[in-house]
This record gives sequence, C-alpha cells and structure tokens, in this order.
Amino acid sequence: MERLGTESAIVPEVWPLETTNALLVAQRRGRITEKDVARALEDLAALPIQVDQETHRQALQATLTLATKYRLSSYDAAYLELARRIRVPLATLDTKLRSACKSAGIEVL
Repeated sequence: MERLGTESAIVPEVWPLETTNALLVAQRRGRITEKDVARALEDLAALPIQVDQETHRQALQATLTLATKYRLSSYDAAYLELARRIRVPLATLDTKLRSACKSAGIEVL
C-alpha cells in the first residue's frame, strides 16, 4: 500500500472479483458494514491500479501451465503469469505463491 503512493500497480482481471468477494464475505460475517464496503470501494477506486486486459488470453495455456507446475489455484497463477509476462515483482503475503515466485525467479515484495 505504501508503494501505491508513488507507484502504480497492475493486477490480473480476476482482481476486482476477488476484491469484491472478500468485501462481501467480510460484510456477511459481520466484520464490516455496508458503509465500510462502500468506503473501501471508493478508496480502491482512487488507487493507481490498472487491470490487465490480457489475463483471459493467458488462462488456458500459460496460467494453467503455471498453476499445474507450482500447484497453485488458477487465480493465484494468474498473478504469477502476469508478473512473469510483464517482468515486474509480485506483492503477496501468500506463502505458496511466494514460494512459486521464488522458484520461477520472480521478485516478491
């Protein structure tokens, strides 16, 4: 988040769905309110985040190959595929995805 103050980010096309799902689940479980969801969406919309328009074209080949090779979900493999394709570091706290990045030679933030 700190880096988004001075840099932009690029995410696979699945990111908006994953983000809204996380907010929905948190709201349904009573962790946040509908007002919190609306505020979070406003905050996210203000961030310099670009959604990659090529993710779906990679899904049936490159992403599937990476998911199989590193035993990742297709969603996590989409992040790995994007980082590898455009040669950028990947920001994640997911242990399995961090390990896959290391094996694939991709820098992790």
